[in-house]
Amino acid sequence: MHDSSLFSPEVRRLIRYLNLSPHPEGGYFCENYRSAGVIDKSGLPDYYNENRNFSTAIYFMLPKGHISHFHKVKTDEVWHFYGGGSLTLIQIFEDGRREDVQIGSNVFEGEHLQYVVPANCWFAAFPNEEVEYSLVGCTVSPGFDYKDFELGAKSDLVERFPEHAALFDKYSL
Repeated sequence: MHDSSLFSPEVRRLIRYLNLSPHPEGGYFCENYRSAGVIDKSGLPDYYNENRNFSTAIYFMLPKGHISHFHKVKTDEVWHFYGGGSLTLIQIFEDGRREDVQIGSNVFEGEHLQYVVPANCWFAAFPNEEVEYSLVGCTVSPGFDYKDFELGAKSDLVERFPEHAALFDKYSL
């Protein structure tokens, strides 16, 4: 579902202006920062097989009707709210516990302007009802590399966390 002609003029304009492209997990993104500085792999935990940039950041947009499918990264990921409407971020922790977080601008109603998804936590996201789009930023340190990213396969997630089978049916590939 990457036909941007179906989006509102504002969403299409933001996709063009921010140079957003389809993301493998769903939604649209553009890397807007990758530090010049590099951490040698000898200074990183053993699960990093190569050097990593100090930090990376992206713009990430979920238009209405789009989802970020369950995935995880090896590093904490900081989400920052920028515009549009709020979104729901669903987390499944290693012990099977589920926690939903609202990311948006209404802090007095429990939404978070900024939120950290812990490393190796399975998570998915979707714009809340009546929201045309959610525009956020995601920052990772050490910097993001697709080698540190795992898109959750529905069958594997259901086998590991059977109590969340209906959730994985809806938000995983």
